[in-house]
Amino acid sequence: MTLIDALIIFVFIGYSIYSGLKNKEIASKNLVEYFLAGRSLKGWQAGISMAATQFAADTPLLVTGLIATAGIFSLWRLWIYAFSFLLLGFLLAPCWRRSEVLTDAELVELRYDQKLVGTLRGIKAIYFGTIFNCTVLAMVLLAATRLAEPFLHWQEWLSPWFFNFVVSLVKSLNLKMTLTQLPQDQIWIVSASNFISIGAIVLMTVFYSTAGGLRSVVNTDTLQFFIAIIASIIFAYYVVDKAGGLDSIKNLIMKRFSQPNSWGIVGSEILAFTPSRAKDVSFVVLAVFAFQWLVQMNSDGTGYLAQRVMACKSDQDAKTATVIFTFAQIIVRSLIWIPLGLGLLVVFPPDPSLSGSLLTADREFTYVKGISEILPPGIKGLVLVGMLAALASTIDTHLNWGASYWTNDIYKRFICKHIFKKEPSSKSLVRVARLANILILVIALSLVPVLDSVQTAWQISLILGAGMGVVLLLRWLWWRINALSEIFAIGISALLAPFLIIVFPGLSDAAKLIIVAICSTLAAVIASFFTTPTSQKHLVQFYKKVNPPGYWGKIAELAGADPSLAVNKFWKSIGITFLATFSFFCLLTAFGTLLAGSPEPKWFPSRMLWISTLLALGFGLWPVWYQFSKESHSKAG
Repeated sequence: MTLIDALIIFVFIGYSIYSGLKNKEIASKNLVEYFLAGRSLKGWQAGISMAATQFAADTPLLVTGLIATAGIFSLWRLWIYAFSFLLLGFLLAPCWRRSEVLTDAELVELRYDQKLVGTLRGIKAIYFGTIFNCTVLAMVLLAATRLAEPFLHWQEWLSPWFFNFVVSLVKSLNLKMTLTQLPQDQIWIVSASNFISIGAIVLMTVFYSTAGGLRSVVNTDTLQFFIAIIASIIFAYYVVDKAGGLDSIKNLIMKRFSQPNSWGIVGSEILAFTPSRAKDVSFVVLAVFAFQWLVQMNSDGTGYLAQRVMACKSDQDAKTATVIFTFAQIIVRSLIWIPLGLGLLVVFPPDPSLSGSLLTADREFTYVKGISEILPPGIKGLVLVGMLAALASTIDTHLNWGASYWTNDIYKRFICKHIFKKEPSSKSLVRVARLANILILVIALSLVPVLDSVQTAWQISLILGAGMGVVLLLRWLWWRINALSEIFAIGISALLAPFLIIVFPGLSDAAKLIIVAICSTLAAVIASFFTTPTSQKHLVQFYKKVNPPGYWGKIAELAGADPSLAVNKFWKSIGITFLATFSFFCLLTAFGTLLAGSPEPKWFPSRMLWISTLLALGFGLWPVWYQFSKESHSKAG
C-alpha cells in the first residue's frame, strides 16, 4: 500500500468520525432520535442507506464466487428480492409508519394480545437481533478478513512484542481468521494480522454509529454508497481492460470452458441469464428462485428495511425509498458486478484441483486479488476505500438495528419492567443502546472463525430464515394469524434448519429451504385455526391505528370501515408491485445480456430481438406502474 492509498483511507475515516461527533447530542435525547433519526428521513436518504447496507463488502465476493461456480443465472437468488423490496414500499410501508413502533419485535404487542405475546417479543428480539443478526454480521466480517489480508501486514509495522502478544492471544482462542491455505505457523501470523485489521475497521465504525445513532449511519451511508459505486465502476474498467474487453471475455470463457470443468459447468452455462441455458436448473431450483423473496425473514421488511421506512417523514418518502433502493440494488449494482465477475474469471483462471468450499473461497478471493494485482496506486486506494465504505455501511446498520432489539425489546421491556421494576430514563436507554452495539460486535467476531466461506454463511442464513416469511406477511393481511402462529413458525424453523444442515449435508440448499418453509408455514397456519385468536377488541384497535390491507372481514366492519377497501388496496398494490418488478427485471436482463454476451433463451428466435423486446417492456411499463403508484398514494392520502 502506497502513501497516497493510505491518505485516501484516512480521509474517509476522518469524515466518518466527524459524522458521529456531529450527531451525538441529538441522538442522545431518546430512542426515537437514536434508532429512527426522529422520523425525519427523506426518501432518497433512506433508499441510498438501504442500498449502502446491502452493497456490503461480502456481497461482491459472494457474486464473484456464484458467477464462477454456478453462472450468472444463480444471481437470480439475489435479484428475486426486488419483489419483496417493492412490496414493502407499495403495500406495507404506510402500515409500518402508522404503527409507531421502534422495532418489528415491538409490533407483536400491538398486533396480538395472547398471554404469550411478551414471550414472542423476547424470542424475536433474541432470534433476529442476536442469532440471525450476528450470523450475517459475522459473514460481513469474514469478508473483511479477505479484504484486509493482502494489504494490511501488521507484522511489518508493529513492534514485535505487541504483535507476538496478539499472535499468542489469537492462538490461545483458536481464532483461525484466514481461509488461505498456509503452513501452520503462518496461519497464526496471518490470523493475528487479520484480527488487528478487523479491530481497526470496526473500531471506527462502532465509534460513529454508537455516537450518532441512525443519523450518523444514514449520513455516512450516503457517501459510502457513492464511493463504493464509483470505485466498483473503476475496478470493473481495469479488470475488463486487463481481460481484453467484453467480447474477449465472452470468447475466452466459451473457449476455456468448452467442456465441463471439475465442478461441471461450461461456458454457455456461466453466461446464461435464463433457465433454459443455465446449469442444473430443476423445478425445485426454479421454485426456490421464484418464492425465495417470500420464504425469508425480510418478506415484509422486518429488520433494518422496516427501520428505514419507519424513519421516513412521510408515506411517500417511504415509497420513494424502496424504489430508489431497488433500482440501485438490482440494476445499478448488478450491471457493474456482472462484467467484473466474468473478467476476474478470465484474468485469474480457476485451479482445477479445487472443489467444494475451497473452490468457492478461492473464487471469492479473486475479487480482492484483482484489487491487489491489477490496480495502480491511487486507484487501488480509492477501490479499497470503496470496499471499506461498503463494509462500514453494513456493520453500522447491523449494530444499530441489533442494538434496537437489545435496548427496546429486552432491556426496557423485560429487565426494567420485571427486574428493576421502574421506567428507565431516555438518556439511560441511549447509554444501554451504545453498550449493546459493542456486545453485538463481540458475539459476531466470535462466529467468524467457524465460517468457511461467504457463500456458505449466506446459504445458512437463508435456510434459518426460510420459515418466517409467509407468516410475517400474513399477519398484516389476515386477522386470524395470532402470536402462537409466529411462535410455531420460529420454533419449527429454528429446530428444522440446523437438523437438515447437520444430518443431511448432501441435501441441496434449495430442498432444505423449501422443506423448512413448508413445514414452518403449515405449523403456523394450523396453529392459527386451533388456538385462541386475538380478541376482537384488540384487533379493532390495531386496525384503526394501522389500517392494514387484505382480508380483515368483520374486524373492518367493527372498526366502522368497508372491508372491500382493504381487499382492493391489497390487490392493487400487488399489481403495481408485479408491474414494477417485471419492468426492473426486463431492464436488468436486457442490459446484463448485452454486457455479458449472454445467449438468448433456447425458445426465442434471436438474441437482438430478445434484447429489444426486454427493453421495450422494461421502459414501456415504467410510466404505467409509476402512474398507478402515484394515484394509489393520492387516494390513500
